[in-house]
Amino acid sequence: MLLLLMMLPVVATLQSCDEEEIVFDSDIPRFELRGDRILLEALVPSNTPVGDEMYIVGAINGGDADAVVGNPVWQLEKAADYDYRYGIYLDPSTFAEGTSLADGYYIYSASQREERALKGDSVMHYDNAALGERVTVNVERWASYFAGEEAPQHDGYVIYVIDNSGYDALALYAWGDAEIFGAWPGILPTGTEVVDGTEYKYFDTGEANAGLGVSLIFNNNNGGSQLNDFAVTLDRDYYLELTPDGVVEIDQSAMVEHDGYAIFIEDLTGWDALNLYVWGDGVDDLFGAWPGMASTGEVTINGVNYKYFDTGEANAGVFVNVIMNNGDGGKQFDLAGITLDRDYYYTITATGGEEIEDPNSYAGGGITEPEPEPEPEPAEAYTIYVEDLTGWDAINMYSWGDVNDIFGAWPGMAPTGTTEIDGVTYTYWEIEGSGESQNLIFNNGTDQAPDFAATLNRDYYLTVTATSVTEKE
Repeated sequence: MLLLLMMLPVVATLQSCDEEEIVFDSDIPRFELRGDRILLEALVPSNTPVGDEMYIVGAINGGDADAVVGNPVWQLEKAADYDYRYGIYLDPSTFAEGTSLADGYYIYSASQREERALKGDSVMHYDNAALGERVTVNVERWASYFAGEEAPQHDGYVIYVIDNSGYDALALYAWGDAEIFGAWPGILPTGTEVVDGTEYKYFDTGEANAGLGVSLIFNNNNGGSQLNDFAVTLDRDYYLELTPDGVVEIDQSAMVEHDGYAIFIEDLTGWDALNLYVWGDGVDDLFGAWPGMASTGEVTINGVNYKYFDTGEANAGVFVNVIMNNGDGGKQFDLAGITLDRDYYYTITATGGEEIEDPNSYAGGGITEPEPEPEPEPAEAYTIYVEDLTGWDAINMYSWGDVNDIFGAWPGMAPTGTTEIDGVTYTYWEIEGSGESQNLIFNNGTDQAPDFAATLNRDYYLTVTATSVTEKE
């Protein structure tokens, strides 16, 4: 009966031809014994996040979960072939002096907190083992399972914090529109709360402070250390992680379980209401008759607040045309025709919207127009001077390179004229250039001299024969 009550995975595997001998997958040991270690295996509830961090806490390591979490010496490893069994090889030489497993211990989940009994009572194990032996514990519930009974009532918006700052004490000061938490160093956490299986320290900001803009400074309660300012507007809850390097807002999208794919909308319309209606072949009123459905909820991703609309698992693969409207208040526009085969992100105003390709790098406030291409450098006037020793009746200049036919199609450009310089008669071409790389071909329409590589950023003086082109010094 105990196994049934634990709500643990109970897939049965027949281990032999003896019908009486049935072993459940959850009962199969998953780690090999080691002669120089005590092996502890823990079977955890099936609602435990796969790969969650697990630790053993007890007299052997001081009994303080805050001090143990993050220390790999006391961290359990998930079994490679079973998601709900974890193990740790314990070295008695690392135990606090004079202690053993017989002095009491429990399993702690980084996201679900300490283990509890079925009725919510605290749990302590006293099973001991010697080197080369195995001890197994069954975790019935986590503390987070009972968190709903203890959910606090908040005063205004809330600052939720995962505290990895390393501070012995954590305080929060705010400045800006008002010192909402009083003089430096501010206030200590209002309390702790489990949200979607994760435990946070939290600070209530006060209903009267809604809408204020403040900069938060987390500090070690006037102990001489503080993190960089983090600016917020108190128009929503914030979920933050503190590290010794600073403050990072947590991507809340990972905290939300959606029904099917979702359409995320950054709402810059200014409307009092926002509804989403869809139409198409066989899908009219799929999300309700006009004006459609209101948003399922709100979430913050990369600091941008989105209203999201869950589209339903049963509608995966359906093509719909989306109309955003203000709840039948007379304002609407066609957003897009989409296939419900992925999540979509849009930023919208009162007249239309654009898709956000990468929400993890989008900073909000509308799609930023790409920087215009820089204007090309204005062309300069240059001259190609040619001492014509070809013997041809006529001479033209053609070019190819960065841009072909820059002086016209073959045979190219006739000379601008002739001029005499220092007793030498030159045929010359007046041209414009802005640094293009070109290959000049002097020709008479049939015969041609070898290509001459030039950059159109200066004058050239050349001697051209029917078989050569050389630059004059």
